Amino acid sequence: MTKVDNKTLVAVASGDRFVASSQRTRRSAGAGAAILIFSWFAMLVSGAASGQEPAAGAGGAPQAVSAQGFVVSDIRVEGLQRIAAGSVFASMPIGVGDVANSASIRSAARSLFATGNFDDIRIGRDGSVLVVVVAERPSISEITIDGNKAIETEALLDGLKGAGLSVGQVFQRSTLEGMQLELQRQYVIQGRYDAAIEAEVIPEPRNRVAININVDEGTVAAIKHVNVVGNKVFTDEELKDFFELKTTGLLSFFTNDDKYSREKLTGDLEKLTSYYMDRGYLQFEIESTQVAVSPNKEEVYITANVIEGEKFTVKEVDLSGDLVLPESDLRRFVLVREGQTFSQQLVTSTEDYLTRRLGNEGYNFAKVTGIPELNEEDNTVGIKFFVDPGKRTYVRRISFKGNTRTADSVLRREMRQMESAPASAAAIEQSRIRLQRLGFFSKAEVETPEVAGHDDLIDVEFTVEEQTSGSIGASLGFAQQAGLILSLNLQQNNFLGTGKRVGINLSSSQFQDLYNFSYTNPYYTEDGVSRGFNVFFRSTDLAEVNVASYTTDTWGGAINFGYPIKETARLGFSFGLAKTDITAGRFAVQEIKASPRLLQGVENFYESTQLADGSYAGPEVIQPLADLPLSALTIPPELGFLDENGDSYLNWTITSSWSQSTLNRGQMATRGAAQSVALEVSMPGSDLEFYKLTYRGEVFYPIKNDWILHFRSEFGYGDGYGKTTELPFYEHFFAGGFGSVRGFEVNTLGPRSTPPSIYTVDQPATAVDENGSPVEIGGPDGRQFGYQLNSETGKLDFETFQQNRRAAPFGGNVLVEGSAELLFPLPFLKDRSRVRSAFFIDVGNVFNNNCGINQPNCFDFDAAELRYSAGVGVTWLSGFGPLTFAIAKPLNASEIDREEVFQFTLGQSF
Repeated sequence: MTKVDNKTLVAVASGDRFVASSQRTRRSAGAGAAILIFSWFAMLVSGAASGQEPAAGAGGAPQAVSAQGFVVSDIRVEGLQRIAAGSVFASMPIGVGDVANSASIRSAARSLFATGNFDDIRIGRDGSVLVVVVAERPSISEITIDGNKAIETEALLDGLKGAGLSVGQVFQRSTLEGMQLELQRQYVIQGRYDAAIEAEVIPEPRNRVAININVDEGTVAAIKHVNVVGNKVFTDEELKDFFELKTTGLLSFFTNDDKYSREKLTGDLEKLTSYYMDRGYLQFEIESTQVAVSPNKEEVYITANVIEGEKFTVKEVDLSGDLVLPESDLRRFVLVREGQTFSQQLVTSTEDYLTRRLGNEGYNFAKVTGIPELNEEDNTVGIKFFVDPGKRTYVRRISFKGNTRTADSVLRREMRQMESAPASAAAIEQSRIRLQRLGFFSKAEVETPEVAGHDDLIDVEFTVEEQTSGSIGASLGFAQQAGLILSLNLQQNNFLGTGKRVGINLSSSQFQDLYNFSYTNPYYTEDGVSRGFNVFFRSTDLAEVNVASYTTDTWGGAINFGYPIKETARLGFSFGLAKTDITAGRFAVQEIKASPRLLQGVENFYESTQLADGSYAGPEVIQPLADLPLSALTIPPELGFLDENGDSYLNWTITSSWSQSTLNRGQMATRGAAQSVALEVSMPGSDLEFYKLTYRGEVFYPIKNDWILHFRSEFGYGDGYGKTTELPFYEHFFAGGFGSVRGFEVNTLGPRSTPPSIYTVDQPATAVDENGSPVEIGGPDGRQFGYQLNSETGKLDFETFQQNRRAAPFGGNVLVEGSAELLFPLPFLKDRSRVRSAFFIDVGNVFNNNCGINQPNCFDFDAAELRYSAGVGVTWLSGFGPLTFAIAKPLNASEIDREEVFQFTLGQSF
C-alpha cells in the first residue's frame, strides 16, 4: 500500500518501478472522452497485466478488492506528458458508473499496455475514485543510418517506419531488435553472410531518444560451384547455360553474375522448371535445393536435385465452359496442336490470348484455365481450356490524373474506349498507347477498378506524367564574320495545353534574317483531320561571309491537311507558294553562275597596239559586252544554274505524303516502327519545275533489361523536269552531323562547289596622252578599263582559284543514310524515360547525277563512297528541349571531308 498525496493507492499492475506525478487528469460523470489514434507495441505485459495476483505496494500490504468491487465515481490519470487523457479513457474498459473489481482492473491494465505507449502502469483505488498512474515510453527524435550502400537509406527508413520506428513515434526496443534481425536477413538474402547490424539508443531530454544504426554490409559470397543432380535428358552445361547465377569468370568483375542472391536463385530454378515443362516433361520436379556456405563465408555451393519424369505429347485439345463467342473464333487463338510436344509456354500464351479476346468483347474479368489430363500409359496429355467469361462489363466513367498542363479534352479525343459502352481491353490499351504517342507524356498508365456495388461496371482511370513537349531557345552573340547575332525560336507541340503545335523562329545576323511562323491543329475536325499553315521570309547574303557570294530573298507559305486512313496511318497534303530572288555576287561559285565574270561598270572591250617606241596606238573598241558570247568568258564552256534559269522564281508546290507509326511513345520510343514517304512537286507552269521524293523509316527491337536495337534509314531523290534541267541548288540534300552521319561536320558531306575563276590580265587596254603615256579609260570611276582578249584563244585569260579542302558544301540530288544503334540504360539514373544513351554506327552520303566538269568531290551514287562513323551519344529531354551530345569517330573519311569528333545540339534528338 502506497501513499500518494495522502491517499491510499492499492497497486494492481506494476512495471519496473512506481512513478507518481503531480499532474492529475480527471474524468467525471458526463465528461466527454477525447479520442487519440495510438500506435502498436511489441513488449510483454508483466505483473497484473499477465493475470497475476496484485503485488504488494511500497507502503504496506495491499488492500484487497472484493469480487463485487465498487462503483467508480471518478477516474484520475497521473503521469501523462505527451499523450492525451482521452486516449487513456478510450483504451480502458471501465468508465464512470461502472463496477470495478479485480477482473475488470486487470483487463484495464492489459488494454493500456496493449497501446504500447507506457513503460509502467499502476491502477489503484482512492475511495470510489479509480486512480491510474502511468510512465510514458520515450518518443523517437532522430534516426540515423550509416554504412549502408547495397540498400538505400530511404528504403531502410521506409522499412523502419512500417515496423513502427520513425521520428515522432513511441520507441519500443523489441521492435528495434526485430528490425535488426530483419535487416540481417535481407543482407543474407543478398549473399552477404558476414553483414552486421548494430543499433545504439541515446537518451535525450524531455523523454526522447535518438537511434543510431550502424551497418557493416560485409562482402557478397562468390559462387564456387553450381550442380544439378538427377538430370539425364539434358547435360549440366545445357541446364546451367541459362542460369543467371554462374561461377566466377573473366567478366564476373563487371557483371557480378557470380554473387549469390536468393532472388536470383529462385528465378533460375523457375527457368529450369520452365525449360523442362516447355519440352514436354510435365512431371518435372525440383526435389530439393541446398545452398552451402564455406566457413569463411566467402564461397557458396549450390546443388539442385531434380526428377525429370517422362516426355508427354499432346493427344487432344478441347474448349469447355461458357463459350460466349463462337468456338471457331476462339479456336484461332489456341496455339496448342495435337501431336505437338507439350509446352507450358504455349498453354500459358493460349490462356492469355483467349482472355484478351474475351476482354475485347467486354468480358474483362474472364478467366481461362488450361487443364492437362495425363495418360501415363502412352505418355500423352489431353488439354482442356476451361472458359469462365464472367459478366460482361461496361465502362461507367473515364477519368484522367496527372495532366496539370494539358486539357482533359486533348486526352479524351485520343480515347478508343467510350463511356457507357462495353469495356474492351484492346480499346483501353490502344487508348493508353495513343496518349504515349502524343509526345506530351513520359508515361501513361491505366487502371480499371470495379464500381462498388456493381459486378458489371468498371471505371477507366488514366494516370499520365507530363514531360517537355517542345523547345525554346534564344541567343545574343557576336561573331567575327557574322557580326551581331540575335535569335529566338519557340517550338511547342502542346501549345497552352491544347494539343496544337505552334512554332516561331526569329533570327537576325549580318548575313541572314529569318522569320517563320507555323501552326497545326491536329483535330481540325472531330474525326482527326488536321489542318495547319506556315508563312516565312528569309533574306540571306552569303557574300558578307565570303561563302558562296550570292544572296536570296524568299517569302512564301503553305497550307496543309492530314487525313487518318487507319489507326496508325495518315495521308497528308500540302499546297505552298514561294517567291525566290537570287543575286549572284562577284565570287559566286561556278555551279550557281558561270565565271569568269566582268566587273560591274565595264561596258566594252578595248584593243591597243604597242608601238616600237613602247607607246600604244589606240585603243579601239572591240565590241560591247552585250554582244560578247558567254563562251568567251568560260573555260570550260559551262553555264551556271542562274545562267540557264534566271534569278527570280515563283513556284507553286504540292506535297503528298503517307506516314505510319506504331511507336509506343511520341518521344524516346522503345519499341514499334515508323515510316513515311513524301513527294514534293513544283507544279507545271511554275518558274522552276522539279520534284523531290523522300523516305524515312525507323524500328525499335527490345532485347532485354532496357537494352534496345534501333535502326534508322533515310533516302531522298530529286530532279528537274520540263524546262528545268536539274534540281535547284537551294533544294539540295545535305548530309553530316546529328540526324545524319555523326563525326562529320554538319552538312559537309558530298559534292563541293567549284570556286570562281580569278582574272589574270595579259595587258590592260589603255590610251596614250600627247606625251605617249598610257591613259586609263572606261569604267564607272575612270580607273576600271576592261580587259584584253587573248589573241590565240580568243578568250579572256584567267586562273582558277582552287581550294578543294575548304570549298563550300553544295549538296546533291541523291541522299542515302542509315544508322544502327544499341540503346543502353545508364546505371546511375533512376528515371530513364528522359535520358537515352546509345552506341551507334552511322552510314551515308550525298550524291549528284549532274556534276559539273571540274566540281570537286562530286560523284553519282557509288556504295564505295558511303561514309561510316561509330561512337556513343546521350540525349536528355531538358526543359528547353532535347539536349544531345555525341562523340564519334569517322571510319573512312576522305581528304576533303571535315571531321568533328565531339558534337552537341539543343532541340534535336537522335
